[in-house]
Amino acid sequence: MDGVTGMDVLGIILFMAIVGAVIGGFTNSLAIKMLFRPYKAIYIGGKRLPFTPGLIPKRREELAIQLGRMVVDHLLTPESIRAKFQDPKFKSEMVEWVQEEAKRLLSSEKTLLEFTTKMGFEKIDEKVNIKIKEFIEAKYEEIMKELRDKELGEVAPIGLLEKVKDKIPFVAEYIASKGIDYFSSDEGKRKVRKMIDDFLATRGMLGNMLQMFLGNESLIDKIQPEIVKFLSSKGTKDLLTTLLENEWDKVKKWKAIELEEKIGRNVIVTLLQEQASKHIDVNRYLNMSVNKVLEPYKQKVLEEWIPRTVDKIGEFIAGRVEVMMERMHLAEIVKNQVETFAVDRLEEMVLSISRREFKMITYLGALLGGMIGIVQGVIVLFFN
Repeated sequence: MDGVTGMDVLGIILFMAIVGAVIGGFTNSLAIKMLFRPYKAIYIGGKRLPFTPGLIPKRREELAIQLGRMVVDHLLTPESIRAKFQDPKFKSEMVEWVQEEAKRLLSSEKTLLEFTTKMGFEKIDEKVNIKIKEFIEAKYEEIMKELRDKELGEVAPIGLLEKVKDKIPFVAEYIASKGIDYFSSDEGKRKVRKMIDDFLATRGMLGNMLQMFLGNESLIDKIQPEIVKFLSSKGTKDLLTTLLENEWDKVKKWKAIELEEKIGRNVIVTLLQEQASKHIDVNRYLNMSVNKVLEPYKQKVLEEWIPRTVDKIGEFIAGRVEVMMERMHLAEIVKNQVETFAVDRLEEMVLSISRREFKMITYLGALLGGMIGIVQGVIVLFFN
């Protein structure tokens, strides 16, 4: 070290430190960049250059598979998802969120028709009416399939049968009273006259003789009060009651299919459909606001139905989370997503998270390179 001044020694050591720092920093920076670059393999003379493409582009498929497995095996596990759905705080937050959404819906001034149209259901009123008619016809056929071969006395409710039987005396009395009213009227008198004329006309000479001796008016004046008297008597009402009861007993023995044939299946179905349309006025409800239609149920929906529904859905998902995750193929979803990422996007994502750490690695390489350079400078001067 003869002839070497202290400044020379310092200069050599400083120079070696700078060179080492540059080399260390550069190599670390280059190593970091080689994780991603080059994005594609480089060929010279048909030979692929070593370390091309970069590590991540080269191993992207393997990286995608490993990321998918990591997500399923360590991040989104069935246990973690189940615990989340069973967490009281999460349930409470979900209930609050659903309640807020429900409040907006329940307070809407839009009509049900506008609301359903917005959701993509066109001509909902026509469709609902058609569905009601189809439901009634299907239900009628389902019921009649079981009842067609049974007697009406078997299938009709006992209360209805007893009520009809109890009403028979009143019906008999009603028929008799209407008969009395009719035959006491001028129209009834004309009808009796016509019946007498028709009767006498069919009796030839005997009829003419009776008509000549008694005269039409005399016969009418005698017969009309007798008819009214006959209809007013208790015996007539009892007779009518007995006849109606006998007929009712016969009707009860009809098969349901006989009644259907007498009335007509289409007539019955149409009648039921018309009655349903009168009692279920679809158009009126559809043209009412959502707020008005659901107002009676608003409190119950918010305070009972929503918490119960959220709880049940949470239990349902928690109990089937393994099957759902298996069906969703989360690992494959993550793999496919990663594979679709452009390499520059992957680089940007990684750097956005670890840019500072990568810089520190570069600075650390420069520091280590500088320290090595100092040691090398000392060794060089020592052996010289």
